[in-house]
Amino acid sequence: MAFQTVKIIISGQVQGVGFRPFVFNLAEKYEVKGTVSNNEEGVVIYAEASKEHIASFYKALIEQAPIVSKIDGHYLSEINHKNYGNFKIIPSENESRLNLQLTPDFGICDKCKNEINDPENIRYKYPFTTCVHCGPRWAITKTFPFERHHTSMVEFEMCGSCKDEYTDPRNRRFHSQTNSCEICGIQLKLIDNNCNLIAAENDAIFSTVQKLLSQGNIVAIKNTSGYLLCCDATNASVVQKLRQKKNRPEKPFALLYPSIEKLKDHFDIPFHIEKEIIAVERPIVILSKTERSDNTIASNVAPRLNQLGIMLPNSALLQLLANAIDFPIVATSGNVSGSPILSDNSEALERLGSIADYFLQHNLGIEHPQDDSVIKFSSNSYQRVLFRRSRGFAPNYYAPKIEGEKKVMAMGAHLKSSIGFMPNDYIYISQYLGHLENYDVYERFVKEVSGFINIFKQNPNVVLVDKHPTYQSTLYGKELAESLGAELYEIQHHKAHFASVLAEHSLFNSSEEVLGVIWDGTGYGEDKQIWGGEFFTYSNGNMQRLTHFDYFDWLAGDKMAKEPRLSLFSLLEAEKIPSISEKFTTKEMTIYKELKNKNKLKTSSVGRLFDAVASLLDICDYNTYEGEAAIKLENEVIDYDLARCHSYITVSIIKHIPTKAIIKGVQSDLDKGTEKPQIICNFLFTLASIILGVAKLNGIKRIACSGGVFQNTILLDMLKEIAEDDFELFFNCNLSPNDENISLGQMMYFLNTIDADL
Repeated sequence: MAFQTVKIIISGQVQGVGFRPFVFNLAEKYEVKGTVSNNEEGVVIYAEASKEHIASFYKALIEQAPIVSKIDGHYLSEINHKNYGNFKIIPSENESRLNLQLTPDFGICDKCKNEINDPENIRYKYPFTTCVHCGPRWAITKTFPFERHHTSMVEFEMCGSCKDEYTDPRNRRFHSQTNSCEICGIQLKLIDNNCNLIAAENDAIFSTVQKLLSQGNIVAIKNTSGYLLCCDATNASVVQKLRQKKNRPEKPFALLYPSIEKLKDHFDIPFHIEKEIIAVERPIVILSKTERSDNTIASNVAPRLNQLGIMLPNSALLQLLANAIDFPIVATSGNVSGSPILSDNSEALERLGSIADYFLQHNLGIEHPQDDSVIKFSSNSYQRVLFRRSRGFAPNYYAPKIEGEKKVMAMGAHLKSSIGFMPNDYIYISQYLGHLENYDVYERFVKEVSGFINIFKQNPNVVLVDKHPTYQSTLYGKELAESLGAELYEIQHHKAHFASVLAEHSLFNSSEEVLGVIWDGTGYGEDKQIWGGEFFTYSNGNMQRLTHFDYFDWLAGDKMAKEPRLSLFSLLEAEKIPSISEKFTTKEMTIYKELKNKNKLKTSSVGRLFDAVASLLDICDYNTYEGEAAIKLENEVIDYDLARCHSYITVSIIKHIPTKAIIKGVQSDLDKGTEKPQIICNFLFTLASIILGVAKLNGIKRIACSGGVFQNTILLDMLKEIAEDDFELFFNCNLSPNDENISLGQMMYFLNTIDADL
């Protein structure tokens, strides 16, 4: 029998996912001898067996890989015979720069869930039960390769029983880097906000927390990715107390249910939504009114909204909490409104002590705190939209390898910040960080930049920033580039949005021209005006602005984004201003009229157009959270009938889209007594018709849409329905359409337009 010795490299998301134990057991099955280890490229295997067994072994490696792994490359090469005596896992190699995908956090698996519920199991009620298929990864990562001593789990030495599992090839925890149990593992304690110990035994902790929640208390719970603020979602009084203390008057709270089975008792869950809710990422999934039937939930959980954000437990800790309660609970980010999610115990006590009555804490260090990710599906076409990309998805961006010498770091935008880094053949996008106007968010942003540089041991030699001269991300990026001697490039905000969609769908090499429709709230334009209603074309490495919505006055700076009434004031003709006088004091009316007469700063923002419509329809005059007016506008519509919709304008051979004509159309419908939901449908139908009208006028069949406006799922459905098969539509899929995608867009714009021309 002919023997063969080979070296196999597997790259992708293959560390911290049970790949080496999987390889070990396959080797035993196919009588293969050799070694497996992690290295900076992924997993490296030296294998020796008959040619037939090597072929079967290699095929099984790729086709039967662990469910949470993602292979993006594999390579086999024959090497000299080495005469291995057996097959074993050996310590990780560490000889060159890191060049593999990192590992995100994974939701608790069914087997671990069963163990914590089994009184006969050693991990019964142990809140940090994990295995090779589940548990925190990115949250606890200090450096790579993914080994226990490179994570905050290094503080917990495994007991004899855990070591036996770790070294047993037939055990599910064979080489599980997060392995621990109640004897040797992470310690949990319940204290009040004065640091008095309430309970320290796991058995008593969760029953006590259940009692505290049912009595109307707010409990800050340290999960494996950061703190959550929790309370009884059926108790309107405590929900309101949480709102007041957290300074979050209107923004909806997320809900935690114990299981998909219990969730189905209260909601009609379509298959595509169920699949997302139980996915390994365990995101918050937004359910619309048509799926909602749990009438016990307090109305102020999601004030004036016909939707709820629902999630299942993503950790053993949350699962044990959920098991102990018989009511849904609010589980919202543990922070003060506008600040980043907290993870440090002492800092949480200091910042949240005035909000939470009790704290459920543990002593596992969290290196990368992360909010829960948020996803919504459109009602008709089931278009999936990421509203927030964080825990479970960060820090990987799945794309073909990009080989090059330049180490590129993108600083992203100012609102909904994220960082992008390409230190090797892969792209990494940080978790959602927040608004950089908040100093604590800015500090977290700076820390994540340093963290990326330290993990990869690579300084960027190219730094990319937004063109906006006062964005904190831009200012910091310029400082970083100067300190490192790196090249600095400014990328226009909306071109970055467009580039993000082109990248997601591999359209940079498209032989056909692509229309980019980029609509959002604000972005610094190349003419120094505030853009936000833009149309671009892209072909052959060239991106050009094609047209845009007519400019209107940008009033009172950033205040305009917070007060939809100002957008309405700006867009109404002078003779119509008195009709909205009740929205302003006499003094305000005088000031804003004067501002409008003298104003030179203009905007094309479709986001502000949404605000104006919401104010005109008396839906929202003040935003208490970003995008509130647009969300509440969409919320008014349960369903639509295209046959009943009409457009307020007709796109013809004109220079720009007549923004004020759209407001006139809304006003006309309102004057006729048309119902608000139908007016909103007509408005959205108008926007969808404009997109296709511009495409038709320019003979373009491929349309790529990005920007925060495209979080409106009714607009997406209408656009897809009207377009039918006449156009190809592309949306952000693995990133949010909002400013979280700017960091990727900056990198891809640089690589495909600027760098390509250098």
